[in-house]
Amino acid sequence: MNENPAIQLKNLSKRFGSLTAVDGVDLTIAPGEVVALLGPNGAGKSTTIDLALGLANPTTGTASLFGDDPRTAIVEGRVGAMLQGGALMPTMTVAQSVALVASVHRHPLSVAEALERARCTEIAKQKVSKLSGGQMQRARFAVAVVSNPDLLILDEPTAAMDVEARRLFWQSMQEFTAAGRTVVFATHYLDEADTYADRIVMLAAGRVVADGTPAEVKAVVSGRRIRVTFDRTWDAALAAALENMPGVRSVEARGSQATIVTDDSDATLRSLLVAYDDAHDIEVTAHTMDDAFLALTSKSTSSTTSSRTSNATPATTPANGVRA
Repeated sequence: MNENPAIQLKNLSKRFGSLTAVDGVDLTIAPGEVVALLGPNGAGKSTTIDLALGLANPTTGTASLFGDDPRTAIVEGRVGAMLQGGALMPTMTVAQSVALVASVHRHPLSVAEALERARCTEIAKQKVSKLSGGQMQRARFAVAVVSNPDLLILDEPTAAMDVEARRLFWQSMQEFTAAGRTVVFATHYLDEADTYADRIVMLAAGRVVADGTPAEVKAVVSGRRIRVTFDRTWDAALAAALENMPGVRSVEARGSQATIVTDDSDATLRSLLVAYDDAHDIEVTAHTMDDAFLALTSKSTSSTTSSRTSNATPATTPANGVRA
């Protein structure tokens, strides 16, 4: 196996006039990793992908794929990409589109295999202009994998897909990655990143604000959430009592149900059960990827705003290994 990183970005920046879309990104992705890029709109995900693929020139820094210039790796057929702006010829069928791309590569998959991998066999004879949004995404995936690439880069691959289509897509993706290939995908679906990625890189304001396994990223948000239902009328006294229990950070109520965020769920539960014999239907859950996403990106936005006015020191890597 090639020892060079599948992707290596060093001090990568891209400015458009006064706007900084990517701001000093350093990122190394090893062969065989499945990496999710997360971030709010405008975080710099698509621009970072364009720079990694050599589709845009960086203002500063460098990008390489398998130790080569990105365009060299692409010409060699080592890279497949499924981009938001990627267009297929509307008058061609799906099979013809895949065959056209296959014809320019040295060691492509067969058209039939690429169509099967992308779950496109049943729409192979349909014209591109007649495809639904979800079908178009599957056709783009077939075009991306037909070169039989070592690295696959996907920008919002399941946009416009319904729940079943998303399930089938990730099933085919798992088959693709089972052979040790590298996949990098940008997504707005946090559950996809949590379920399918080995590693999550979170961007905000053009910077990397977190980098680690899904469990490590979620661990940035400490504590747990307790949901409990009471057989009593919710009032200010009950709210105050819950807020004063050990470990409690916040309490929200809806009807007779309360949601308690706590740093010590064991102590909170013991206190809760002693104080309220009418408490029932209790659920204790860890924080989700959504919670981590909101915490990290909102913190980054505040930090960026502050640093632009006070030259604040950038955040450092904490002990759990996640840069945040």
